[in-house]
Amino acid sequence: MDDDLIALVVSDAGDHMGKAVEHTQSEFSAIRTGRATPALVEHLKVDYYGTETELRQMAGFSVPEARTLVVSPYDKSSLGAIEKAIQSSDLGITPSNDGTVIRLSFPIPTEQRRKELVKVVKQKAEDGRVTVRNMRRTARQELEGMQKDGALSTDELDRVEKDLDKITQDNVAAIDRLLAHKEQELLEI
Repeated sequence: MDDDLIALVVSDAGDHMGKAVEHTQSEFSAIRTGRATPALVEHLKVDYYGTETELRQMAGFSVPEARTLVVSPYDKSSLGAIEKAIQSSDLGITPSNDGTVIRLSFPIPTEQRRKELVKVVKQKAEDGRVTVRNMRRTARQELEGMQKDGALSTDELDRVEKDLDKITQDNVAAIDRLLAHKEQELLEI
């Protein structure tokens, strides 16, 4: 019974850490590198007949060239609302509407802008690492509570904490790899 509870605490912490890594990765994908990717606009909220709707539910995306994103609305009458949402977003891109699709041309970011984006990415990576460490701390507190209740010996606690530290290190390393990849992508000309 106690071993199952211990395994559950460790497994739960590992799952939450994995979700923190996934969240960090999704945060990175929303940062513009100069390349066109649907991740930059698919979560934009569009006022569609008075309802806030995500763009990905209203349109398809294609990337015909590395720096061009084409947004094809399923309902052509929503073209104006989609264009307005893109213009009012923080992308800093002016959409080109030809009556059937919206084209977004992504300029190459300046060196200064790329360095600013690297700082943003590093901050998001640090937020992810902090989340992972907080998961470790929460799991440790649960395990220490189990030890105080007598359900866990000191030796078992040390062993489980080593397992927990290994899981934490693996997830922090995953965030570091994502950061290195995104940093390289941003600094590429």
